[in-house]
Amino acid sequence: MRELLEASRGDLTLVVGNGINRFDASATGNSWEELLARLARTHFDAADGIVPQGVSPTEYYDIVDLATARAVSENLQTQFCKLMADWKPLPQHERVTSWARRWSVPVLTTNFESTLADACGATLRRCGTERGNAFYPWFKCFASQDVVDPLDAFAIWHINGFQRYRQSIRLGLVHYMGSVDKARGWLYSSGTRLFAASDIRKWPGAQTWLQPFLHKPLLFMGLGLEQNEVFLRWLLIERARYFGKHPDRRRRGWYVHVGPLDAGKAFFLRGVGIEPHPVKDFAQIYGAATWA
Repeated sequence: MRELLEASRGDLTLVVGNGINRFDASATGNSWEELLARLARTHFDAADGIVPQGVSPTEYYDIVDLATARAVSENLQTQFCKLMADWKPLPQHERVTSWARRWSVPVLTTNFESTLADACGATLRRCGTERGNAFYPWFKCFASQDVVDPLDAFAIWHINGFQRYRQSIRLGLVHYMGSVDKARGWLYSSGTRLFAASDIRKWPGAQTWLQPFLHKPLLFMGLGLEQNEVFLRWLLIERARYFGKHPDRRRRGWYVHVGPLDAGKAFFLRGVGIEPHPVKDFAQIYGAATWA
């Protein structure tokens, strides 16, 4: 993976999943799946909290939410945020954010907690003048200084929401479909929609995390990208469709993984223009030598 970082010379966007929280952590620590299991054991008829075969984790969340909606005073998003409140940065958080800040590389994360921001002392900032809302705070990021253009600045953007706005947390299939609906309007339906835009800096998502996701090379790390990640997979399909319409804007992408990929995931990644990049172990992803 180090060769990818060196070859990019900073022309990159990192897309970081929960793997960064689990490297060199306890077996069940720093895992949103384990937090979901704890909520299920507490509020639902699920003694082991294990997601049963035939239902995705996102659907499982929605079922637990339906079953507990009238039984608890706090919704599951609020409880979920409280369970993450004591998560602390690990050495790899500092390594990744230090490298990204040195090269002015955007960091997009599907994680909800603030460990990446805490690791580098980044604070919450708004890009541009749009305020957004607590459900979709896509104009807000964590950075060391004000962000004028998401393409050219180090900032940490939370794709699926973050703790400070508990309504923004995207956990269930219903939440993911809401995000799809929100982004689709900016891509296709608005007066300055991206697919018809001659200037990529003049569309509704130009000052959100969608800008680097669609207009810079992507490097995925610590992210499952399983079938249940409906929103992110849909965005990758739309990214490939967008490049088909605007070939001059095409950018590469890599999916870093340990061990073999199943045939379905390999088929999906190649179909949307993301190149699988195998490494021998997780230390090659998160270790000090990679980010030195």
